[in-house]
Amino acid sequence: MTAPTLTWFKSSYSGSNEPDCVEVALTPDHIHVRDSKTADGDQLTVSADTWTSFLSHAVDRV
Repeated sequence: MTAPTLTWFKSSYSGSNEPDCVEVALTPDHIHVRDSKTADGDQLTVSADTWTSFLSHAVDRV
């Protein structure tokens, strides 16, 4: 099975000229996260439920 082509985007909090950011790609069941400086490098893949829990925790800490 071929992996889906991912469309990556970065946070709206990142400036347009900022080279250092985290990029995210969405699929129906998973969230893919990578470092923009190493786009061909490793990426983290988590379930949508795990991502939602992470974001809820992160927002509570701000």
